[in-house]
Amino acid sequence: MELPLYLRFNEFENRYYDNLEKWFEEYQNTSEIDYLKQLSKLYSPYLYYNFENDRLQADASIQIKDCFFPYHEKIGISFCTSCENGKSVKNSKSINHQFEWKTITMMEYAQHILDKINKYLSKNNNQESKNIHDFINNCEIITSRDGAEYCVNYNQHQSTLPFLKAYLPVYGQTVDIAVYRDFIFSVVQIAEFIDQKLKDVQAFEYMIYSKLKSEAKFKVQMSHQFLTMCN
Repeated sequence: MELPLYLRFNEFENRYYDNLEKWFEEYQNTSEIDYLKQLSKLYSPYLYYNFENDRLQADASIQIKDCFFPYHEKIGISFCTSCENGKSVKNSKSINHQFEWKTITMMEYAQHILDKINKYLSKNNNQESKNIHDFINNCEIITSRDGAEYCVNYNQHQSTLPFLKAYLPVYGQTVDIAVYRDFIFSVVQIAEFIDQKLKDVQAFEYMIYSKLKSEAKFKVQMSHQFLTMCN
């Protein structure tokens, strides 16, 4: 069962038991803890542990390669041959790309994907019966590039699908900023709701708070060890 990701807390809360019932219908030899564990995995990528405040905070972002040409003359130059998810690309004229890692919001990422799909639809009039969501995971469209731009990794893209399915419009050219703001505000509330349910059944080890705090401490320890070795 593919659990839906909700962008607003009220929607998540109102549909919690409906989805739990569907979960039990599909997985009979299971428990609510298993259901909560899956919810924890679903929402954890959009959160981080804040040491200063000792609480979870929203962090809906993604790292992506921002590819560019080392020269301004881009006419006749095709796309990056080194960033095609391991695929070999043949071009009539190409030069070595340069790239830098860039952290962008999930709203920016969603708009980038939306632009790619709309560009494809505008070139293919025979796809009039299709909508944005029909192409949300089309590898050829998602990984295509025309010149220098973000290089989408298809494997990484898979982890963004729950968010994109919930956020991208069925039809349209732009994403909704207000809805994104709702998500940034709501995702912490959703995590706290999940963690409270896990507390109620004493499954503390699966709490989002515990997991992200542990990961954050590990990163700090590794950073300190690295600095010690360098000194």
